[in-house]
Amino acid sequence: MNKIPLQHDEATGLSYETIIGIETHVQVLSISKAFCPCENRYGGLPNSRVCPICLGLPGAMPRVNSRLYEAAILAGAAFNSTVAESISFVRKNYMYPDLTKGYQITQNPQICQGGHLDVMVNNQPKRIGLIGLHMEEDVGKSLHLDDEPNTVYIDYNRCGTPLLEIVSQPCMHSGDEAVAYAMGLREIVRHLEISNGDMEEGSLRCDANINVRIHHEGQIYATPIAEIKNMNSFKAIRRAIDFEVRRQIDAWKANGITLKDKEGIKTTRNWDDKLGQTVFMRSKGPLDDYRFFVDPDLPCTLVSKDWVKELSARVGELPLQTRIRLKEQYGLSDFDCETITQSRALVAYYEKAVSGAKNPKKIANWLLSELMAVLKEKNVDIEHSPVTAENLTALSNVVEEGQINGKQAKEVFEEMVKTGQSPQELIKDLGLSQVDDEQAIRALALEVIAENPQAIEDYRNGKDNALKYLMGQLMKKSKGKAKPDSASKILEKELGPCPGK
Repeated sequence: MNKIPLQHDEATGLSYETIIGIETHVQVLSISKAFCPCENRYGGLPNSRVCPICLGLPGAMPRVNSRLYEAAILAGAAFNSTVAESISFVRKNYMYPDLTKGYQITQNPQICQGGHLDVMVNNQPKRIGLIGLHMEEDVGKSLHLDDEPNTVYIDYNRCGTPLLEIVSQPCMHSGDEAVAYAMGLREIVRHLEISNGDMEEGSLRCDANINVRIHHEGQIYATPIAEIKNMNSFKAIRRAIDFEVRRQIDAWKANGITLKDKEGIKTTRNWDDKLGQTVFMRSKGPLDDYRFFVDPDLPCTLVSKDWVKELSARVGELPLQTRIRLKEQYGLSDFDCETITQSRALVAYYEKAVSGAKNPKKIANWLLSELMAVLKEKNVDIEHSPVTAENLTALSNVVEEGQINGKQAKEVFEEMVKTGQSPQELIKDLGLSQVDDEQAIRALALEVIAENPQAIEDYRNGKDNALKYLMGQLMKKSKGKAKPDSASKILEKELGPCPGK
C-alpha cells in the first residue's frame, strides 16, 4: 500500500495528510427517465416533463428503463468492477423540497462493486480505487431568484432522470489528483456514450468528501469529514478542495485537540464560487436515518452472464490506453493524443486516415488544425465531416511526395471541404500539378538569372539570402508548379558555387 504523502504548513510547522473521496453522479443518456416514460432532456419549460410516476403520486407504478441497467454494466466493465448476479432497488427516505415522493429510488447494495480508474497526475500514473457504482434517480431542481430571497421555486423536470452514482475510495490526497480523477471519469463515460458528461448542465456532478489528518507531537488528529457540493467545473473542484483543506487546518488550530472528539460528525458544505469558499449547509446523520427498505414496486432482477459478457466486449480500448498507444505507435505529442482521444469517433477517423499515410504526424496536424476548425465552423461532428479519412490521407501523401506544396495543399483542402472531391481530382482541375521536367525548370532558372543581375552579384559576394530570393522568383515564375527540390538543385547548378560558402 502506498504511503500517504505528508504535506507541511509553513505558517504553523504542522504536518498533515489530505484525504479525499469523491462521489460522482452521472446522468445517463436515455430517451426516457429511469422509472417512467417521460422525456429525458435537459432544460425546457419547468414542470412540463413530469407524470404521476416521477412525481410519486398515489397508485403510480414505476418500471425500470433497461438503458439504466446497460449503462451501469458498461461502466462497471470499464472500471473492472464486479457485477452483481441480481439487481434490486431500495427507497432512501428523506424530506427535501426537490424530492417530491419523499424518498429516492436507489440501490443498496450496489450493482457494481470494487474496480479502479487509472489516471495520469503530473505525468505520473495513479490508480484510484473504487468502492463501486449503483443506479438511482435524480431529484428535481431548486430555483432561487435574487429578487425573491424568501421564495424557492421547484422544477421537477429533472426528477426521475437516470443516474449512476460512482463512489471512489478515499485515496486521493490533492486537488490535482481529484481533478485528474474527475476528468478521467468523464472521459470514460463519454467514451462509453452513456453520458455527455457536461458539468455545466449538471450531467456530471462531483461531491468531494474531505478531511485532514494532522500530525502533532507524535499524535494524529483527524478533522471531521466535510462533503463539498455544487462544484460545477474542474477549476471549482481544485479551488474548493484547496480552500476546505485550509479551513479545516485553521479550525483545528483554533480548537486544538478537541476536534479529535468530533471526528464522527460529518457536515455538508456548499461551494460558493463567487466568494471562493465553502459554506455550511447541514449536518449529516447516520445511514439509519434514511430508513432504507426494498422498493415493493420494483422486483429483483437476475443479471445474465451472457449479457454482461456482451456489454463488456463493447467497452474496447479506454482513452488512456489509446493515448499511450498512439504516442508509441505514431510518435504523436501529448497534446495530439489528448485531443484525438476526446471522442471514440475522432480516434476511429484518425486510425482510418493514418493507416495508409506516409507521415502519421502530418495526418494529426491536418485533422486537429484544419479539419477540426471546419467542423467547429459548420457545427458538425467528425462522423459528418465533409472530408473523408481516405481523402485526408491522399492529401497528406501528395504533399509528402512533392506533387504540390503546402500553400497549394491548403487551397486543395478548401475545395475538398466545398466539393467532397478527392485531392487528385482537384489538383488536376485546378492545374496545380508540380513540374519536375528538368529542361522546363532550367529554362525558368536561366530567365530568373538574366532578370536579376543585382541578386546574382550579391550571390557572388557570398550573401546567402540572394539564393533564397532567386529561388522565390523561380517559384513565382512557375506559378508554384516547379518542384522545390528539383528547382533548387538546378538553380544552384546554373549559378555555380557560392564564393562565401
